[in-house]
Amino acid sequence: MNKYPKALEDLINCYKYLPGVGDKSAERYALYTLFSLDEGEIVDFSNALLSIKKDIHLCPNCGNITEGELCEICSDQNRNHRQIMVLESIKDLLTIEKVNEFHGIYHILNGAINFSKGITIDDLNVESLSEKVKNKEVDELILATNITLEGETTARYLKELFRDYDVKITRLASGIPVGGDLSYADEMTIL
Repeated sequence: MNKYPKALEDLINCYKYLPGVGDKSAERYALYTLFSLDEGEIVDFSNALLSIKKDIHLCPNCGNITEGELCEICSDQNRNHRQIMVLESIKDLLTIEKVNEFHGIYHILNGAINFSKGITIDDLNVESLSEKVKNKEVDELILATNITLEGETTARYLKELFRDYDVKITRLASGIPVGGDLSYADEMTIL
C-alpha cells in the first residue's frame, strides 16, 4: 500500500527532480502545495513551469536565456559587441551583470571541459564563438571561466584554439580562490 494517494506521490517525485531536494523536502513541499496553496496559486505555478519550457530559449548569438529572438544584452546597441566575455554558465553572466561594470557582450559555453565526466570541447557551445573570431567580429575575448581545474583547462584550450587569429585574449583577474566558483562571488569580490 502506498503511503500517500498516487497524485501526491507523483508530486513528491516531481519535487525530487530539483537539485538538493531529497525525500523529506519533497514530501514537505508536496504537502505544502496540497494544504497551503489555493487552486489559483497552483494553476499559476504549473503555468509558470510550462511557460519556461515553451517561451524561453537560448540566444543564438551568445547562449544566454531569452524570450525574444536575441537576448537583451545582444540586442543592446550601447554595448561593445567586439568585446566578448566567455563564461561557463548563465549564472556566471548574472553575477557579472550585477556589478554593472562590463559593457561588452557574453558567450556562454554551457559547461567546462571535464575529462573525468566525458565532457570535451565538442560538448561545449564553442562553434558560434569560433565563427565570430574567424570572421573578425571580435577584438577581445575575456576568458572568465571558473578558477577550477576544468575552468583552467577550458581557458587554456580556447587560448590555444584562437592563438593564430587577430584577437586579443585576456583572462579575467580573480579575487576568487583556486577552486572557487564565480557564481558564488558577490559584487565586491568581482570589482
